[in-house]
Amino acid sequence: MTDDEILEALRTVAQARPLPPLASPEAVAEAERVIGFPVPPLLRRLYTEVANGGFGPGEGILGVSGGRPQGNFCDIAELYQDGPDPSGRIPVGLVLIYDWGCTIWSLVDFRDPACPMWCNHEGELWPAGITLGEWLIATSAGTLTVETLLEGQPGSQII
Repeated sequence: MTDDEILEALRTVAQARPLPPLASPEAVAEAERVIGFPVPPLLRRLYTEVANGGFGPGEGILGVSGGRPQGNFCDIAELYQDGPDPSGRIPVGLVLIYDWGCTIWSLVDFRDPACPMWCNHEGELWPAGITLGEWLIATSAGTLTVETLLEGQPGSQII
């Protein structure tokens, strides 16, 4: 799917729930300053053209400042600074955007404009093998779940 098709698909899915307003360019720029990497183009467009977070699986992904919080976290920049990784194992540039619960997180690689996704669970970090656009479409459709993400965890066994 193209970025335009992904945006349109998420707009359609997102109409089923109330969403926060669009992110301001200033809020996106502040997140970039804190994180030290540019917000990938697709994610920037989602924040500024669909909503400042709140779309995607469950409660929706985190936005930038002013977006919908998820649990105890207000936005991706705050989480990047103060995140749940006291081990320091998450490399610089991987940004947590969705908390599945039970110490399971989905992350976007801000170092790569293609937006590859990563998963983190109990100190283990591995590539999810999909892009942000694919992840958002699949999680919104219910075809990608926390269980399927965990099947890719190093050392996991499918029962």
